[in-house]
Amino acid sequence: MSTQTPASQTSTPREPGTLDRYFHITARGSSIGREVRGGLATFFAMSYIIVLNPLIIGASADSTGSFLGGGSEPNLPAVAAATSLISGLMTILMGVIGKFPMAVSSSLGLSAFITYGIVVLPGMTWADAMGLVVIEGVILLVLVLTGFRSAIFNAVPGALKIAISVGIGLFIALIGMVNAGFIQNNGSTGLELGVGGSLYGWPILIFLIAMFALFAMWAAKIRGAILYSIVGATVLAITIESVFRIGPQVAEDGTENPYGWGLTVPTLNQDWLTMPDLSLIGDFNLLGSWQSIGVVAATLAIFTLLLANFFDLLGTMVGVSNAGGIKDADGDIPHSRRIMVADAVGTIGGGVGSTSVNSGFIESTVGVGDGARTGLANVVTGVLFLATIVLAPLAAVIPTEAASATLVLVGFLMMQQIVRIDWTDVEMAIPAFMTIVVMPFSYSITNGIGAGFISYVAIKVFRGKWREVHPLMYVTAALFVLYFVSGPIQEALGVG
Repeated sequence: MSTQTPASQTSTPREPGTLDRYFHITARGSSIGREVRGGLATFFAMSYIIVLNPLIIGASADSTGSFLGGGSEPNLPAVAAATSLISGLMTILMGVIGKFPMAVSSSLGLSAFITYGIVVLPGMTWADAMGLVVIEGVILLVLVLTGFRSAIFNAVPGALKIAISVGIGLFIALIGMVNAGFIQNNGSTGLELGVGGSLYGWPILIFLIAMFALFAMWAAKIRGAILYSIVGATVLAITIESVFRIGPQVAEDGTENPYGWGLTVPTLNQDWLTMPDLSLIGDFNLLGSWQSIGVVAATLAIFTLLLANFFDLLGTMVGVSNAGGIKDADGDIPHSRRIMVADAVGTIGGGVGSTSVNSGFIESTVGVGDGARTGLANVVTGVLFLATIVLAPLAAVIPTEAASATLVLVGFLMMQQIVRIDWTDVEMAIPAFMTIVVMPFSYSITNGIGAGFISYVAIKVFRGKWREVHPLMYVTAALFVLYFVSGPIQEALGVG
């Protein structure tokens, strides 16, 4: 009788490859295929930034009447090319250094703040404003390297971290519904369903089909459901547009069609290959703001950018980590300091590239929802962003209505964590509640975090339990108080 053991029984498990070991793919329960698919899903979910960021920072003049880049007319292609380049580079950097599936791109909230709150100040130019962004990024980097940013993150109670994630879930679900036109602001009574309280039009139908198809595929545990829903809805949208010629909500001649496509008209009539205009790279004035608007106004502007960016990353990190269960043995986010370094460098890169503050994107939870667990997904997303430098029409083909359904699903997934909060402990439940509701109601992650922090500190102090509060929570709560009243302070100082 042979005593040899079959080869299949003696073979040792295959050693992880270099790529696997570097990104910890197997260790985080993922695979290269899942990372690629997740990276694709994240890109499709946030590719709208290539279209929307130029419309915010590129279509408005500064106080001198000049547009971004110094011209007398908007140069949206240059803003789009710069947005693609900086987003791609900073997203890859986050993946390689932070090893975390969180894409990086221009923060729309801070882009709007810079556009409508900074460059309109008398004497302020776009180059000066981008210089402020670079300064803010350098300060962030110093805070990370000194350990102060990580210390604040670790000082936040666990229940508030969970509440931040749940609030973000509600917030991004609302963003998805608003972007798709499913929920709209009628300007008089506030938010309403569709147009005039009714659902009408092909774009909303595309959103509903994408959303319910996604729900069904997710319930059936079909891998790649998010990516399939985006691609399928886009193909259907292109077909419908080619037949019915719906057009945008606002045409080039100003004609309005409330039942048109919200942001992107899904057609294939594009000039697919274009030479990139990268003239905005390096177009910033580091210290120009100090001369243009004065030291006090410049300091307040940097403080506001810093605080908003600081806690937007906190919320996004927690949201992405909780959505994917990306925790180490101690329950902390792995490589958190590296993540913060990459994010700070991203902010600096946004200023250097004239694309506004660049930071972690909450839409990364879409890719995490589709399996992404490591920085390899970021490399995929980043490469796609770089591809859009010369292939910008690719992003413009995907209608918002097709991609927004994914945000609703991810919102549901993040909302599920609410059961981990002890609602019988009112000292934590009330701050958690304030965090959760203020985010979607005020349309700001930062506002929600601030409301929760201030509530937590106030309740603990009022009940005589001030020793239970970490000293850094007092500091951040005080900073948030200043943040919330920064408008009146600027007005009182004559710089608002």
